Amino acid sequence: MAHKTPGSDIWDLTWRSHQLWKMLAESLKEQGLNPTVELGWKKTGSLLVGRTKAQLDMLKGRVKQLNEAGLKAEYLCNSDLSEQEPDLFVDKDSAGAFLPDDCQLDAYLTVSYIEKVNRSFASKGRYAEFYNQPVKCFIRSNSNGEVKAIETLSHTLHSKKGIIVAAGCWTGCLMQDSFRNWGMELDVPVRPRKGHLLVLQNFDYLQLNHGLMEAGYVDHPTLSDIESSEDGRSLSVSMTATMDAAGNLLIGSSREFVGFSTELDESVVRYIWKRVAEFFPKLELLSLSNLSANRKVRIGLRPYMPDGKPMIGPVPGLSNVYLRIYFTFIKIFDLHNIYTAVPDGKPMIGPVPGLSNVYLAAGHEGGGLSMALGTAEMVADTVLGHPTKVDCAPFAVHRVLD
Repeated sequence: MAHKTPGSDIWDLTWRSHQLWKMLAESLKEQGLNPTVELGWKKTGSLLVGRTKAQLDMLKGRVKQLNEAGLKAEYLCNSDLSEQEPDLFVDKDSAGAFLPDDCQLDAYLTVSYIEKVNRSFASKGRYAEFYNQPVKCFIRSNSNGEVKAIETLSHTLHSKKGIIVAAGCWTGCLMQDSFRNWGMELDVPVRPRKGHLLVLQNFDYLQLNHGLMEAGYVDHPTLSDIESSEDGRSLSVSMTATMDAAGNLLIGSSREFVGFSTELDESVVRYIWKRVAEFFPKLELLSLSNLSANRKVRIGLRPYMPDGKPMIGPVPGLSNVYLRIYFTFIKIFDLHNIYTAVPDGKPMIGPVPGLSNVYLAAGHEGGGLSMALGTAEMVADTVLGHPTKVDCAPFAVHRVLD
């Protein structure tokens, strides 16, 4: 929670997810399981580190906000910060915002656990896996135009209550392709933002007691900032460092817009190493090239949204959506009924098909894991018509489709 801002639109969703993750960890203990083994769950606490007067003022304000929001947060002066993290470079202008109750997860372990639990429902007919089965198209009902099924490479999967599109940065492509099959175009503005994360396995050279990130991580450059940058490169690197349950050091992180490329870029890895070494001088004594034997680089595409908030909820009635109909408009009288010229020379007259049973859950960028359970709960409640635990209005899909 250290880099989330109380009162922001995503605060309640992140906090609700935080509670649900803790509840899951407690339920594992009650089952006789170890959350650290199953999820990589650790109550490490987190530190947001500042090194300029402006950042220190920001951290003081953030600690005040976090405490007022009901979280335990402390402002650490340079001596207190050095005591918490002895290997961290600390000078007279350094300080930190410390959240002792923050926790961390291991993404791979957590996903494996969720898959394992899901499979227990397979025998009841409530779960099936279709890996490596890309969606080809949505199938609409002839009676009301709603999506009744999806067609994959070799299966047709029918929907009873709803179809949830949670395809990360590919969500926009999937929706665009589906609409084109209907002679329409729908622009969902989620786009890939590439990230590198450097993993040093069994790394005991550095002592790390908490999850750390620099204060600048809070304000990664926006797309407009990047496009106006002098060097023209869309790269942003901020220091993050954490030690996982297996003793591996994870350091990062980078963000850049390079389309859907997931190729390893060694120059980005060097940028990360250099940035993290500015905070941990002991790393300057090591050569990155000499660590190749125990080095891994994780590369992924974060689903970026221009306003920084995910889309969660139903695709709205098409009267609220700007559609570009292929061919030529002849007359529009309310976007519910449209005349268009079509190749056979006959006008197509009738309502634009509804999508009330199609839901989106995408655009979380770097907060997908931390907001996952709250998002899942919100989607499930919405599909079932139950009141949501968190206000879903800030995440409404129509805000980015109008």
